[in-house]
Amino acid sequence: MADAAQELSNALTELALDLRWSWNHAADELWQKLDPERWDLTRNAWVVLQTVSRDRLQAVAADAEFKQTLDRLIEEKNQRAAAAHWFQKTHGDSRLKTVAYFSMEFMLSDALPIYSGGLGNVAGDQLKSAGDLGVPVIGIGLLYQRGYFRQHIDAQGRQRALYPYNDPGQLPITPVRTKDGEWVSVALDLPGFQLQVRTWQAQVGSTRLYLLDTNDLSNLPEYRGITSELYGGDTLTRIAQEFVLGVAGWRLLCQLGIRPEVCHLNEGHAAFAVLERARCYMADTKQPFDVALEVTRAGNIFTTHTPVAAGFDRFSPDIVDSTLRQYAERELGISMPQLMALGRMNANDTGEPFNMAYLAMRGSGAVNGVSRLHGEVSRHIFQDLFPRWPIPEAPIGYVTNGIHVPTWDGIEADEVWTRSCGKTRWRGDLRSVEACFRKATREDLWTMRTKARRRLIDFVRKQLSRQFAGHGASAEEIGNMGRIFDPDTLTMGFARRFATYKRPNLLLHNPERLLRILTNRKYPVQLILAGKGHPQDGAGQEMIRQWIEFIRTTPARSQAVFLSDYDMRMTEHLVQGVDLWLNTPRRPWEACGTSGMKILCNGGLNFSELDGWWAEASAPDVGWELGDGREHGDDPAWDAAEAEQLYTLLEEKIIPEFYQRDQSGIPAAWMEKICESMARLTPAFSSNRAVREYTEKFYLPAAERFQARAADDGKLGKDLVNWRRSLAEHWPRLRFGALNVESGGNQHSFHVQAYLDELDPEAVQVELYADQGGGAEPFRRAMKRGELLAGSMNAFGYTACVPAERPAADFTPRIVPFHAGADVPLEAPQILWYR
Repeated sequence: MADAAQELSNALTELALDLRWSWNHAADELWQKLDPERWDLTRNAWVVLQTVSRDRLQAVAADAEFKQTLDRLIEEKNQRAAAAHWFQKTHGDSRLKTVAYFSMEFMLSDALPIYSGGLGNVAGDQLKSAGDLGVPVIGIGLLYQRGYFRQHIDAQGRQRALYPYNDPGQLPITPVRTKDGEWVSVALDLPGFQLQVRTWQAQVGSTRLYLLDTNDLSNLPEYRGITSELYGGDTLTRIAQEFVLGVAGWRLLCQLGIRPEVCHLNEGHAAFAVLERARCYMADTKQPFDVALEVTRAGNIFTTHTPVAAGFDRFSPDIVDSTLRQYAERELGISMPQLMALGRMNANDTGEPFNMAYLAMRGSGAVNGVSRLHGEVSRHIFQDLFPRWPIPEAPIGYVTNGIHVPTWDGIEADEVWTRSCGKTRWRGDLRSVEACFRKATREDLWTMRTKARRRLIDFVRKQLSRQFAGHGASAEEIGNMGRIFDPDTLTMGFARRFATYKRPNLLLHNPERLLRILTNRKYPVQLILAGKGHPQDGAGQEMIRQWIEFIRTTPARSQAVFLSDYDMRMTEHLVQGVDLWLNTPRRPWEACGTSGMKILCNGGLNFSELDGWWAEASAPDVGWELGDGREHGDDPAWDAAEAEQLYTLLEEKIIPEFYQRDQSGIPAAWMEKICESMARLTPAFSSNRAVREYTEKFYLPAAERFQARAADDGKLGKDLVNWRRSLAEHWPRLRFGALNVESGGNQHSFHVQAYLDELDPEAVQVELYADQGGGAEPFRRAMKRGELLAGSMNAFGYTACVPAERPAADFTPRIVPFHAGADVPLEAPQILWYR
């Protein structure tokens, strides 16, 4: 019996250490049977297994049904590991073998609380989908001793930040060990001290996440706390965290013998990884830093999530000097001015802070925003790095974020999706998903919604009862919370970080009108709110207090609730059960937003500002939109106008539509929107689509570019360094001569003289340019180089003909850098216009 219990324990350990259990619930019955109370409280399989008694293990080892389920799950796990997935079937012969994905946070499960919000949500969901699709991505992050704060809200609505300790022994992670069993540690040389960075790994389905922490007993106390809190501490702690993430993260991969072709920076926090990647290349090839960076940047991708320039991490010159001087001079072989230039707009401005986003831009071969609108916003933000280039040509694309549907769909929704589209629907290219889902009936979908809403209300009642008990409420008050809300009433949700630009109090702009909406007996509405204000954001916390006061002091207390300690598990319940999701940010400050995406697969509908992803998705047949699609800043008058629009749409269109029922009690028009939203938008805004888009649009080309530059001992990289040096030396003396334009025969003929100083004419391209307007791609045509101009050393005539479909005055010649192996203007921002 002891051997059987040990064998069973080993198999359970294999399952519990794979975070797939957090989104695939096939093993739930096992953890429930082991310890139903602890499983219900924690939803942490590893904690259940760590705390279960040996007697209990021996008891379930004798349970044939338990053992049969466990054996089946282990067999399925092995089959998944051996199977060929989308990537292997579609791109198995590519040169892409590994993508290293760096992020300050990953939202995978509350069992591993190393996340704050949106950035971690994107990172976690993309890591999960990469595993589902077989894309060879591995994650690199930090293991925080205390993570992001937990929230306590007292009876008066005041927020208190709590920081419980994350005991590694109770987290579903294991130390990274060598083949000999030694715990892998990464050493970083700091001024006067060598920092030891411990390493851990989490299994996330078929991929891995490596985590770094500095809480090593051999470190000085002030260094042990570097990885204490996510987004906590002062600027010295912040730069130290980012140094550990980027430098120790890439160094760990090298120590493990992993050499990724592609490095994906999820925000600028991880930008130091581009330096360490270059250093590793230097060590392997004996090339200098400039060549190493030129070679390796081709394989780096920078994803920016920031909608305003003020959101980028900036560090003062003295802090960068104290942290990185030794690394720059001894390990990179460059001076501090050279390093600082990588993070500055003006390399010669010694007072300018070091901008991590600039370092990421200058160390990457591709850059993208996280929605179509955010791509446009980012081109404006980074325009100063490409002076005189038209904004549409700023080298920033976009991949709209998506969510990992298996994580966020509820039990009821999963059953409908499975009946319609099969169990493996989110592991392929999704081509048939929309058509398959349309087989679902209105009756099935309405039953799904009714059950999900009821389950959400059960969750709200339990949470509020615990919340009120924590406030010292009376037994009567606690009992009332256990009966709050009606399972048949329209349920709205608003949950996110409380910050002024997100306008979480827009709905509270006119409290009396909101109260009338909530207490309308003909069309009743109930509202669930949740969210945290950053501990240093007094304005955000004050908005939470205002909502609590409104709920506590008006008749809204029976129709509205504020749930404290908004986390991943609470999010799951909310997005699975609400009928209507509200989102009210100031456009364009919501780079993408994923909360509204999570309700799509569950049959909830969106009522949102035309910002981020909703600016792409919104249509009259899938939801409702707020605003006019333009930008108004923080104008109070516009806030008032949008609040009026918000109330009017709720009163006159949205709420009545929910209660307009047919003879069978189904809201026909509402259900039409649900059917269309689920079928059309769910696959389009899934992380499956996003990861496939990253793979084909960025990862595969980046791997090819890196391999090309690294070939022949970095020959192309050296050539590019020399090309850029030549551009820098001669560009100031380039000039245009005479321009001659002739129109006739339905075409315009342009002839312009260009004087190139001593620059190789192959190093530039003379183009004819015209703005297309309306955000369309500009017209660009390379002009043909003619003979050397008489009496000149390096001047040529260039010609081009274009159809006379628009005035000749619309066109102008320009000179831009050109190299077949370079991305211009990302790698060479010079430009010279004729006028």
